Amino acid sequence: MPPVPPTDPDTPRTPPPSRTPPPSRTPPPSRTPPPPPARSSRALSFDRAAAQYAAARPGYPPALLDAVEELARRPLRGARAVDVGAGTGIATRLLHERGARVVAVEPGAGMAEELHRSLPRLPVVRGDGNRLPLATASADLITYAQAWHWTDPSLAAPEARRVLRPGGALALWWNVPDHSVPWIAEQDARLRRFLGAGDSAHGSPVRSRDLPSGLDFAHRRVPWTRRVSVDTHLANLGSHSAFLVLGAEPTRGFLAEERDRLAELFPDGTVEESYTVDLNVAISPGPPPPTP
Repeated sequence: MPPVPPTDPDTPRTPPPSRTPPPSRTPPPSRTPPPPPARSSRALSFDRAAAQYAAARPGYPPALLDAVEELARRPLRGARAVDVGAGTGIATRLLHERGARVVAVEPGAGMAEELHRSLPRLPVVRGDGNRLPLATASADLITYAQAWHWTDPSLAAPEARRVLRPGGALALWWNVPDHSVPWIAEQDARLRRFLGAGDSAHGSPVRSRDLPSGLDFAHRRVPWTRRVSVDTHLANLGSHSAFLVLGAEPTRGFLAEERDRLAELFPDGTVEESYTVDLNVAISPGPPPPTP
């Protein structure tokens, strides 16, 4: 039997066919989440948990930005960078600290407010990748950190090419939990059962097949780890859209059970999370030809 690819609670998915369990095995209502809502509802669900997102989500290792510079064929210092789907500014801050001149583009009011609170001197523009509110040939680098899957690639790819100058780079990346670590793989299986999530591609979930056509992507995988408290690990899980759209009541029991399991695995209260950043960078040949 082929291996079941890992799930990502932020990847919008098609609900599985409905199945009615035998009466004697019907699960309690609190453990039976409804089918996933529309993509737009999930994308905007982050607004009501912006502070939790900012505090709990993992960042990215310095080696990732080294790889971005290598594959983009230019240093970040002085680059005109656009961070699309910037969220609370996790990647925006790292680009800024490397010397890039960053503009953040974020559709959600709550996320944009949290970003402005933490990075008050950086420009934040409300918008999304499907219709970038930016001038043609105005950027050296466009980044999507954990965000490309919220776009319509048929719209976002031509927009990126329009905004990039010829020779500019489009960089897409995702933190992917390392499922070679047994406890992470076991937690993923429980998430899959609880959320009903199943559709994903090998390697980076769903993402590889969503890379836009017409661009030649170079790929790099960057492993890294972080050590956080059990509370932060659970807050990170709860900050994913699949949990946010369900609300606190249906997810409370699942997260409580995870807390008990983590307490057994990590008696000192510190969780070591292992990730691989899946990085994809393409050099733009210039704007796409006009539509006839």
